[in-house]
Amino acid sequence: MEGVLLDTAQLAKAAVDSAADKKASDILLLDIRDVTVIADYFVICSGNSNRQIQAIADAIAEDLDEQGSPPLRREGNADSGWLLLDFGSIIVHVFGPKEREYYRLERLWNEAKTVVYLQ
Repeated sequence: MEGVLLDTAQLAKAAVDSAADKKASDILLLDIRDVTVIADYFVICSGNSNRQIQAIADAIAEDLDEQGSPPLRREGNADSGWLLLDFGSIIVHVFGPKEREYYRLERLWNEAKTVVYLQ
């Protein structure tokens, strides 16, 4: 796929694939275009350890960067249990299990359309 620019939906699905490759759990791709203007898609997933959270985020950032979409901003860190990658039209949330349960972004954005859900 090198040299081919992916559209936003394809990039969001590439982020899901990257997370799955790093064994992320409860991967959710939400289409939030009809709910908010902050982004088009949310990718939400969980890692079981700080090390896995970091590995998932690094893989997603690297894979999307290779597709011509480097992250515009990174927030948080693996030690906090929540790492966010902002690609502009796609926002990726990588949580630890406790933080995912606490923030419950799926419930907050329950009006968004679920595109992909991988347990």
